[in-house]
Amino acid sequence: MNTHVVPLKIYIAIFVALLVGTGATVGAAYIDMGPLNTVVALSIAVVKALLVILYFMHVRYSSKLTWVFVAAGFFWFLILVAFTFADYDTRGWS
Repeated sequence: MNTHVVPLKIYIAIFVALLVGTGATVGAAYIDMGPLNTVVALSIAVVKALLVILYFMHVRYSSKLTWVFVAAGFFWFLILVAFTFADYDTRGWS
């Protein structure tokens, strides 16, 4: 079994990056960017999710098979988001 010890510095840096991302999300909520509000908020959320997946779930140091399953899950999530936006976009009241 391949064990990898992640230095505490990395965890602290990722934690700070997640805090900055949360601050950016809150800051973006107060700025009116028109239709880009959702795009900006989701972009920040995707970056934060990738940081959590790669470092806190240790996928960065896992086998290629783990990467395949994580990528499949992430791809499925993108499909669901695309269908949600397509449904929202075709509503008559929007």
